Amino acid sequence: MHVPDGFIDAPVSVATGVVAAAAVAVSLRGARRELGEGGGPGGLGGSGGSGGERTAPLAGLVAAFIFAVQMLNFPVAAGTSGHLLGGALAAILVGPYTGVLCVSVVLLMQGVLFADGGLTALGVNITDMAVVTTVVAYAVFRGLLKLAPRRRRSVTVASFVAALVSVPAAAVAFTGIYALGGTAHVSLDKVFTAMVGVHVLIGIGEAAITALTVGAVVAVRPDLVYGARGLTRTMEIRTVAVAAPGAPARAGGAAPAGGAASGGAAAPVAAAAAAAAPAAAPASRRSARRVWAVGVAAALLCAGVVSFYASANPDGLEKVAADNGIDKKTEDHAAQDSPLADYGVKDVTDARLSGGLAGVIGVGATLAVGSGLFVVVRRRARKAAAEPAAVPAAHHPEGV
Repeated sequence: MHVPDGFIDAPVSVATGVVAAAAVAVSLRGARRELGEGGGPGGLGGSGGSGGERTAPLAGLVAAFIFAVQMLNFPVAAGTSGHLLGGALAAILVGPYTGVLCVSVVLLMQGVLFADGGLTALGVNITDMAVVTTVVAYAVFRGLLKLAPRRRRSVTVASFVAALVSVPAAAVAFTGIYALGGTAHVSLDKVFTAMVGVHVLIGIGEAAITALTVGAVVAVRPDLVYGARGLTRTMEIRTVAVAAPGAPARAGGAAPAGGAASGGAAAPVAAAAAAAAPAAAPASRRSARRVWAVGVAAALLCAGVVSFYASANPDGLEKVAADNGIDKKTEDHAAQDSPLADYGVKDVTDARLSGGLAGVIGVGATLAVGSGLFVVVRRRARKAAAEPAAVPAAHHPEGV
């Protein structure tokens, strides 16, 4: 559904650019909370400060994975194909604000490096493919989870429905944008019917990919899925005062005077808890790294190998544009001479090698840019969280 240059006139392109810029700005602030706080969505609980620690490295991976899977066009009807949009997947895995940023990074990399989606239409594409899909999908997802049992299966089912709805919603949004600034004189009824009809079918593929991916991660590490944090519970280690051997029992569990006995008796329990905490943390980090490594490998496999077997048919928007003469308004892309234009490496004659290399480069570039962005957002979130704690300390004199 990448809109090329020329489909939408300049005033509406500028207006959607402003909308997209505002949405990205709001998402940057929202992502600071999602990456900096451990609480689950809607106050459902989570894992303290560790939630952001888990989400930050996953966010860059999600952007790279969406880029890779978008290269896998699948047939949906005679002469038409579709591909993942990714808004639902990103929102459920890393949160709606971070999800908007993930898809926006993908669209930026595709437009600049691969001449996929117009540069003047970047605002249109971000508004339609990043903002609309993410907002609609996450709203549907949260609504379904409120009605469904609190189980992991509910997360997978809700992600399927949310992704299914998000794709035709994006088609409706494009039709609205085209009604305001379309450059071709085509009946809006035709555009609406064709866009929604084909994208309902594409939505089924989107839903399947989203549900399979979310279900796989939830099965292994539900704490890595933003939308499933309410299903996890923080493990608490509590110390209990135990009477020392030979000490007289006290009615009602009253502590000995001065607390010496209780402190000495609780010391072994506290020491055991302190020893267990460092041992558990590295295990969690190792597990998260394994999930990250598997995700990167899957993205590289999809972009570098599987993409060669993707459908060569035009996607839903391209097919609708060709059938209704809208494609005649397409303008040359500013990056059409890029060495990676059209997802191939310039001067590499072997089609399989050319496409595979381009896909691998795209995954690496998207992973680097996305991870860099989210590291910066995470650091700012930490800084913002630390500043309020430092201010009260400066106003409390010693001994008060």
